[in-house]
Amino acid sequence: RVRRFERPGNVLRCNVQAILPSRPSSPACHPGSMNVRSFRVVALVEATTFLLLLLLGTAVDQLFGERLGVTVLGPIHGLLFVAYLVIALGIRDDEGWTAKQTVWILIGAVIPFGGYLVDRWLSGRTAGRADELSR
Repeated sequence: RVRRFERPGNVLRCNVQAILPSRPSSPACHPGSMNVRSFRVVALVEATTFLLLLLLGTAVDQLFGERLGVTVLGPIHGLLFVAYLVIALGIRDDEGWTAKQTVWILIGAVIPFGGYLVDRWLSGRTAGRADELSR
C-alpha cells in the first residue's frame, strides 16, 4: 500500500507495509513531523554547542584574542537554540507536558548542562511509557 502526503507543488510517497499494521510508519514519511526523539537529539546537540561556545569560544578569545570560536559556534548554537524552542513548544501538547514542565524544559535551553538534564528526564518518561504499554 502506498500512502501519499500532499504538499503544495509536489507529492511525497511513503511505503507503508500493509502486513504489519501495528508497526509505525517511518518518521521520514511525515514531513515536518516533530516528536520527542527528535527533540531529545536537538536538546543534546544544543547543550553540547552551548558548552563548546562557553568553553572553547571563551578560551580562544582569551588566549589568542580571536573571536573565531564565537564567530563559528555562535550561529550554529543559535540555530539549534531556536530549533529547541520550536520543537519543545510544538510537541508539548502531544507529550502532555504541564505548563510548569514546559517552563522547566524551556529553562533547560538557557542553562549549561540543561539540555542533558531535559534529555535524562525525557528518557525516564519514555521508559515509563514503554513499561505501561507492555503491561
